Amino acid sequence: MKKHISLVIPAVLGCVVLLSACSEKPQTAGAQVKGDAKSWQGGQASFNAAGWKPGDEASWTDQIKQRNRAQNEYVRIAP
Repeated sequence: MKKHISLVIPAVLGCVVLLSACSEKPQTAGAQVKGDAKSWQGGQASFNAAGWKPGDEASWTDQIKQRNRAQNEYVRIAP
């Protein structure tokens, strides 16, 4: 009987160790933002692109389109 117990205890402890790795700790953010500003509302003046007026949605949209065109390989390499 003692021989069986000495075999069972390490097996149970091994299962506990293996199953403890299956648990996942909750992932929560430190601080929650109550409300984000719209993208075109503005940012730091040192990061603003030339031609963009903070608070103007149309100029912000034009700047985004201009950036996307500059990153399009078909437009950049076209003959």
